[in-house]
Amino acid sequence: MESSDRTNSSTAKGRGVNFSAPRGFFLKFSSKCKETFFPDDPFKPISQEPNGLMKTKKTLEYFVPIFEWLPKYNLQKLRYDVLAGITITSLAVPQGISYANLAGIPPIIGLYSSFVPPFVYAVLGSSHTLAVGTVAACSLLIAETFGEELLKTDPNLYLHLIFTSAFITGVFQFALGFFRLGMLVDFLSHSTITGFMGGTAIIILLQQLKGVFGIVHFTHKTDVVSVLHSVFSHRDEWKWQSALAGACFLIFLQFTRYIKKIKPKLFWVSAMGPMVVVLVGCLVAYLVKGTEHGIKTVGPLKKGLNPPSIQYLTFDAKYLPLVLKAGIVTGLIALAEGIAIGRSFAVMKNEQTDGNKEMIAFGLMNIIGSFTSCYLTTGPFSKTAVNYNAGTKTPMSNIVMGFCMMLVLLFLAPLFSYTPLVALAAIIMSAMLGLIDYEEMYHLFKVDKFDFLVCMSAFFGVSFISMDYGLIISVGFSVLRALLYVARPSTCKLGRIPNSVMFRDIEQYPGAEEMLGYVILQMGSPIFFANSTYVRERILRWTRDEPEGVEFLLLDLSGVSSVDMTGMETLLEVRRILVSKGIKMVIINPRFEVLEKMMLSHFVEKIGKEYVFLSIDDAVQACRFNLSTAKPEP
Repeated sequence: MESSDRTNSSTAKGRGVNFSAPRGFFLKFSSKCKETFFPDDPFKPISQEPNGLMKTKKTLEYFVPIFEWLPKYNLQKLRYDVLAGITITSLAVPQGISYANLAGIPPIIGLYSSFVPPFVYAVLGSSHTLAVGTVAACSLLIAETFGEELLKTDPNLYLHLIFTSAFITGVFQFALGFFRLGMLVDFLSHSTITGFMGGTAIIILLQQLKGVFGIVHFTHKTDVVSVLHSVFSHRDEWKWQSALAGACFLIFLQFTRYIKKIKPKLFWVSAMGPMVVVLVGCLVAYLVKGTEHGIKTVGPLKKGLNPPSIQYLTFDAKYLPLVLKAGIVTGLIALAEGIAIGRSFAVMKNEQTDGNKEMIAFGLMNIIGSFTSCYLTTGPFSKTAVNYNAGTKTPMSNIVMGFCMMLVLLFLAPLFSYTPLVALAAIIMSAMLGLIDYEEMYHLFKVDKFDFLVCMSAFFGVSFISMDYGLIISVGFSVLRALLYVARPSTCKLGRIPNSVMFRDIEQYPGAEEMLGYVILQMGSPIFFANSTYVRERILRWTRDEPEGVEFLLLDLSGVSSVDMTGMETLLEVRRILVSKGIKMVIINPRFEVLEKMMLSHFVEKIGKEYVFLSIDDAVQACRFNLSTAKPEP
């Protein structure tokens, strides 16, 4: 056949479709696994090293990043890292006490959690900017999961369960990184995180009204309606002294944030603000005996480094479901937040972070932390932003923070025992006001309404139902969107750009010329059981809607990355229907994996190699001069 000769001739010239024998199963399987779990091919630089010693060195640098940056370290970098480390310590102390209070655990645990984990991350973390510590959202979620009733009835058990949940979090995060399953974190989309953090900020803000007004009896629930009802139904417990102090502290903190906004070089003013509030609060509470005037304080803080807590890990079957829930949910949120923040600041410094290394670092950080009286830690935004603005160069700033926290724990911890709870409430409220990203929400509304819906479902779900349900609803919408993309793939009709051999979407390029007697369609996603019916109906509708008689249907499969047997049968069914109407179907540029499936299932044999082409222009020319005389077999 003339068309077959043309195809063979094209192949000889290197322009035809390559109908080479399909690869073996194990070769395809290993290739697919490599692309799934090692898309960045991290071990290629190691394999290219000429000798065993260099390979060992590169392997050690890959798995333990400190060996990569420490040999290049110098005094100039140390100056910046020391300044950054001291600056983030000034933020870590008040935040550690505040967030521990939010989680319902002794304030000293918050300080412990900023001592050991930074050393672990400095050794294993891949980000040069991330500063580790506790976060408000996970602290509140932990408290919500275990409940205030358990805290009141058995505070020791409550604390032990929190240590255990940190251990579960660490094991979960380490497993995700070790088995390179970071794709699971991707289900927490940017829209979900934005809405979740905004909703969490709202409920944390309202929770702090208890400390601001000095309320004794307060609801155990976290939703907006319950909290507001509790605040206003206990107006008889409001203390004006506490409220006045809280308002003053909050105004001062917001003023320091405003200074940083208008004068970025004065970032240290905002960073030192929380420490100033704590010191002033301690001084005032001590001098005026604030406890006698309704201003509650943190209470005794003992000196000393982290005591071991491995003996307190509790795996009682009665509480195991709660521990697993708290550990896995907070672990996912902490990973998503920490990795996203690390990547954001890495982009600003033209650096790269490895998501799987970060998971391993976070996991070991929390495992070791659970053994040393720490609760969940990750990379908080506020502390990382301060670290970045302070000019940090390497993870050494985390080591500096760790040593500074060691000095605080050994010598200064008792001084913070006079910290008023209202000061901590003001610090948390100020931090939370910065987490509600109104501009990003508006941007989502303008750009993508479905992303805005995902964001708002998390925001209102967290605010008015609960944190876990809000997250589940938002992830549900995200998965629904992904399923819609899969079940309803994009398909467009192509036309020729005048005076060229390019074919483009006629809806996007109205000037593109449609060709009489041809329907040229481009498929934009895998064809498999979930969307095969839609693909069939869409193709038949395109041919049915043509005003003139259709002689050829050209299917551009460049965007089809895979096809299953259901998809293959669908394409054959479409061909049979078209043949009955006198329309010939032509396949254009099938991808390697798709073409292999077509050959193994005898699809190519059934339609003929002369109906498979490398480019749309080749197919049009063949249809015009060769295939119009060929009679396809049904």
